[in-house]
Amino acid sequence: MWTDKQRGIRVSQAELLCTNSCGYYGNPAWQGCCSKCWRERNRQEETKSQETSQSSDGGSLSFYKFEEKKSIEKGSRVNTVRRLFWGGPSPPKPKESTESHSNSMKAFQGLEPGDFTGFLKILRSPPSQRLQSRCTAFLNTIEAYHDLPVQKQSDLVQDFYQNMAAYFSFPESQVLQMMEHIEKLMMTRLHKWVFCHDSVDDEQKDLALQRRIRSLNWVTPQMLSVPFPDEITLITKDPYLPAITAIIEMDAKRAPQDKLACVIKCSQHVFEALSTSNSEPANADDFLSGLIYVVLKANPPRLHSNMQYVIRFGLPHSLMAGESGYYFTNLSCAVAFIEKLDGSALNLSQEEFDDYMSSRAPSGQRAAERQRGAQSTQHILDELKVRQQQLDQGANDFQAELQQWVREVHTKVDEAQLRSGFIQKDLRAHCGLAQSASSPGPVSGATHPPEDLRAHYGLAQSSSSRGPVSGGQQEEGVAKLI
Repeated sequence: MWTDKQRGIRVSQAELLCTNSCGYYGNPAWQGCCSKCWRERNRQEETKSQETSQSSDGGSLSFYKFEEKKSIEKGSRVNTVRRLFWGGPSPPKPKESTESHSNSMKAFQGLEPGDFTGFLKILRSPPSQRLQSRCTAFLNTIEAYHDLPVQKQSDLVQDFYQNMAAYFSFPESQVLQMMEHIEKLMMTRLHKWVFCHDSVDDEQKDLALQRRIRSLNWVTPQMLSVPFPDEITLITKDPYLPAITAIIEMDAKRAPQDKLACVIKCSQHVFEALSTSNSEPANADDFLSGLIYVVLKANPPRLHSNMQYVIRFGLPHSLMAGESGYYFTNLSCAVAFIEKLDGSALNLSQEEFDDYMSSRAPSGQRAAERQRGAQSTQHILDELKVRQQQLDQGANDFQAELQQWVREVHTKVDEAQLRSGFIQKDLRAHCGLAQSASSPGPVSGATHPPEDLRAHYGLAQSSSSRGPVSGGQQEEGVAKLI
C-alpha cells in the first residue's frame, strides 16, 4: 500500500538485476533474466522439448539414432551460421596478406567513437574488402530468408555479432565501439525485414498497450508521487516535454543503438525535470515514477515492437550493463507497471479505480477537482486582470506623453513664427532708415542693414568680400534667414 510520505515507486536495485545472479541487468521481457541467461534458458528448453518429442514416439527411434539426429541438427545449425558469416560452408583459409590486414586494423583502430561515416569509408577501402564481403553475404542471406521466424533471425544475428567480434584484435573498449558500427550497418539494412515480423504478434500487443495507456490518461503526477511544479507553472511549460519528445522519436530510428540513444536522452531529461521540480536530489524511485508519467503522457507509437526489436537485435553489452542497460531496464519496468497498474499502486480503492477507468471520477474526487479547477481558473483570471490593468495604464501614460509632445511642438512652431515676423519688421525698418540717411539724392537700391543689426541676426559681412546688394537679393537673404 502506498503512503503519502513515500517518494516514487519503490524498485530496489536487486530487482533490476538478472535473476540468475550473474551481475547483469535483467528485463521483464526475459522473465527477469539478462539476454545471455535468457538465450541459454531457451536453448535448454528447446533441447528438452526435442527429447520429450522423441521419447513420445513410442521407441520408434533408438537412443543411438536420436543422438545421431541431434548431432546432425547441431552440425547443420553450425554450418548455417558459418555459411552466413563466411559466405561458404566452412571458414576459408586466410588469404589476406598480413600487411593488408594490419593496415585495415590500424585504420579501424584510429576511428573516433561514433564516427560511423569514417567507418563506412574504411570499410569500402581495398584492405577491408574481406570484411565488407562477409557483411554483404550475411545481409543478402538474411534478406533472402526473411520468412524465417523472427527468433531464428535473432539467433543468427547474435551469432554473427559474436563471430564478428573475434575478427578485431583490439582492446575490449575498441571492440565494443567497432561492434556498434557493425550493428548500425547491419540493422539499418535489415530493419524492414525483421521489425514487427509476421511470425509474432507485436502489432496486436502494440495496439493493446496503446489502448491501455489511453485508458489511464486520468492518472496525475500526484498519484504517481512524481515531483511536479504547480498547475500555474505547468500552463506555460511542461518540464517533462523534452523527455516526452525523445521517447516518441524512438520509433523513427532504425538501428537498435539509435533507439537506445532516444531512451537515454529521455531518461536524462526526466532527471533534469526532477531536479527543477523538487528541492531534494532525485533518486531511483523518483526516476522510475517520472519515467512512468512520461510514457503515460507520450503513449509512444509501437512501443512494444520497438522494445522487442532492441531486445532481439541489439548488442548484448548495450542491454546487460552500462547507462543504456540501466535506462532500458527501467523503461521495461515502467511498461510492465503500466500493464499491471491497479488501484493499490495509486493509493486508490478498487471502487475509485474502477470509476476512473470507466471515465467517471468518484463523487468526492469530482468535487475536489472542480474546486481546484475553479481556484486555478480564478487565479488565472486575476493574473490576466492585473496584466490588463498594467497594459491600460501603460497605454494611458503613452497617450499623455504623446499629447504633451504635440503641445510642445505646436508651442515651438508658434514661437518660431512670431520671431520670424519680428525679424522681418526690424529688418525692413532698419533698411529704410539706412537708405534715407545714406544720400539725399536718388537711391540705387544697394543698401545694407546696420552692422549691429546684421551681427545680431547673423548677417554681418564685409563690403570687401561682397559687392552692392540689390533689393531683390536683400529680400532673398531675409527670406533665407527666416
